[in-house]
Order: sequence, then structure tokens, then C-alpha cells
Amino acid sequence: MARRSPALSPSRAGDFRQCPHLYRLRVVDKIPEPPSAAATLGTLVHAVLEHLYDKPAVERTEATASAMLEPQWRAMVERDPALGALHEDSHAEATWLAEGRGRLATYFTMENPQRLEPDGREEFVELQLPDGPLLRGFIDRVDVAPDGSIRIIDYKTGKTPLPQYGHKEKFQMRFYALLVERLRGRRPALLQLLFLKDGGTLVLRPSDDDLAQIEFEVRELWDEILGAARTGAFRPKKSKLCGWCSFQSLCPEFGGEAPALDPDAVERALGVRPVSA
Repeated sequence: MARRSPALSPSRAGDFRQCPHLYRLRVVDKIPEPPSAAATLGTLVHAVLEHLYDKPAVERTEATASAMLEPQWRAMVERDPALGALHEDSHAEATWLAEGRGRLATYFTMENPQRLEPDGREEFVELQLPDGPLLRGFIDRVDVAPDGSIRIIDYKTGKTPLPQYGHKEKFQMRFYALLVERLRGRRPALLQLLFLKDGGTLVLRPSDDDLAQIEFEVRELWDEILGAARTGAFRPKKSKLCGWCSFQSLCPEFGGEAPALDPDAVERALGVRPVSA
């Protein structure tokens, strides 16, 4: 299998901004992480909403989506048996699946999928910036109106962030808007994040300045990542988010020790080699 070229996605950009050490453990060392209930629920609900649009419009009902949830979950466990250990017992699993049905019920208060025909679902996008990084990601849904107007939709299974937060989500959507404009030749008119825990919506209408700024940010961030790769200094950054990190045993901030940095792994992941190697 051919090795994928080093690239930057919104998730990995968020990792580096949160903590370069976290980024290193995920991208360079590829340390396995135990599945989390919240992240797995997000994957499950996304899968149901993706495949709901395989159905004829008349069948895209809340009852249909709810019925799809458990079979989709069983298929996920079959592909990755480790997910089966996510819940202590069948009662905990049933409660968790009920949370998923709740997210789907909320979705149906926000949109009527019988009236939508997406142009893309879980659409893989990839763009090489001239003299810059390769950008890569998956867009939950792309809608195209009869007049050609483009709308990007992203499902979030958490709650709506407070106004002073949400920077990560806005970065992600503008990142995708940049890729879609370059790849399709038309800027998305609307970016919508649907928060399925509480029914909130975040709407963005990207401008020339927005996309110029996001391009500047990703170029600057990629330079920082390559700088860390060349020096081998992926420094930990302690924050309140550390409480949710599964790598504390490998973090100096918590008395842990990371594995020795493998120069070959750095080169495979990022295309450059530490100068001391």
C-alpha cells in the first residue's frame, strides 16, 4: 500500500494547537488510544445520518433513523471488536444507544431530510496549497442549490459552545470552505454546524477575508509543525483539556515519559527529518 503524503486536517491542526506533544503522540508515534463513549457515539450518529440519505426520501423519517442505530452499532463492533468493551454491561449500552436516539430525534427538529438531496456525504477533500501544506479532510455533507449555491453541513453530537468559545469549530468550517472553493471553483455561501445535543446551530457566511485568513493560519501552523519536527521539540502544553487526555502516562507534565523520538517516524509522518538525527 502506498504511503499517504504528509497532510494537515482540521482535527490534527486542533491537536497541535492544543498541545504539540499530543500531536506528536498521535501523528508521529501513532500511539493507540482507548475508544471513548462520547467520540464513538459521534461516529455512530454520523454513520446513521450519512446512510439515511441512501433511503428514498419518503423513508427518511425519525423512526427509520432510530431503527438504523443499533444495526449500525453492531456493524461497528464487528469491524472493531475492541468497541465491545466500551460499556460495562447491556444496561449501560442500552442507555448509551438511547443517547444516540436522542441526538437523532434532535436532528429531525432541525432539518427535514425528506426535502434534501445532498451533493456529497462524508466527502473526502484534498488540496495542495502552492508552496504550502497538503490539506485533507472529510466533510459531513455538501448541499448544492438549483442556482449552484453551496452549503456545507457539519454534525456535532455535543452541545452548542458558548459565544466566547467555538473557535475550533469555526476554524474547521472555514478550512473546509477554503478547500471547497479551490476544488469546486465556487465559495460556499453558507457553513452550518448542527449541535445535536441541544439543537443549537452555528451559521457562518465566509468572506474573502475569512478564507485569506484561514489560508494564512494553516500555512503558519504547518511551519510551526515542521519546525517542531526538525528540532524534535514537540513540547507539552498544559491546560484544562489535559483532564480528557489519554496520554497522561506519556506526558512529562504528569510525571510520565514519552517514547524516544524515532527520526524515521518523524520523516514518514511529516516529510522532514530531525536535524540531530
